[in-house]
Amino acid sequence: MKWQRDLGLTMRVWLTMFLLFIIYLVFISILSALGVGLGWLVIISVGIAFIQYFFSDKLVLMSTRARVVDADEYPELHQMVSRLCATADLPMPRIAIMPSPVPNAFATGRSPRHAVVAVTDSIYQLLTPKELEAVLAHELSHVKNRDMLTLTIASFIGMIASIIMQNGIFMSLGDRREGNPWLIAWIVAIIVWVISTILIRTLSRYREFAADRGSALITQNPQSLISALEKISGRISRVSPEKQREIEGANAFFILPVLSTSTLQQLFSTHPPLEKRIAALEAIEDEMKGY
Repeated sequence: MKWQRDLGLTMRVWLTMFLLFIIYLVFISILSALGVGLGWLVIISVGIAFIQYFFSDKLVLMSTRARVVDADEYPELHQMVSRLCATADLPMPRIAIMPSPVPNAFATGRSPRHAVVAVTDSIYQLLTPKELEAVLAHELSHVKNRDMLTLTIASFIGMIASIIMQNGIFMSLGDRREGNPWLIAWIVAIIVWVISTILIRTLSRYREFAADRGSALITQNPQSLISALEKISGRISRVSPEKQREIEGANAFFILPVLSTSTLQQLFSTHPPLEKRIAALEAIEDEMKGY
């Protein structure tokens, strides 16, 4: 089965991006009508997006304490990634090992030529070679789909709203105009931030489904990813909350979130529920078998 996108999933991704664009236009129009200066907001947001996009690999490696390793140190891991890259038509990324008892993996980098794929030392010990291969193929699918670029663009409006949320009250104190436009902008920013965050998290969940599909197509073995996800989930639940909290900040990058979420929190979760991911992978397996 050749690499191909899920049409329904792709349409949902584009619909989410379209809704974010509409919110962006409405938000900017309201701010302009209020007479709120947009120049410095846009400049700051562009600066943050620039740093987030171009230095994401360095920032994530630093925050997770992951260390780039060479082929002499982890030859089997390098050979496995090299084989997967050849199948997925991707350049070889840098490979990193993250010290943590929480089994997990992530990919980052602004483009396929500047990508980093990392695994924790515990996942390297936990999974079988086939399961680890499936996890690595999932992370390489994020790279192939350019998810870092997609989410950076999607989060732009949220950054503008966040800046106003953090500074709107302060700015309103010095604004003598009638109606206090900064206070109104602050209220609107809160609403926009909530809506955009929900949409961005929805988009992130779609990207996880797409990466799971990519893994199944690259390895031709959806069951290995199902088995890996179940093992990772089971082991995470046995790790102490203190160790989980140490890396919770990088949840959005991991193949599975570190802390479980309630039904209400799932609306803001970066990942789909495990049961839904497994069901989707089983459907892909049936598709491969021609059912």
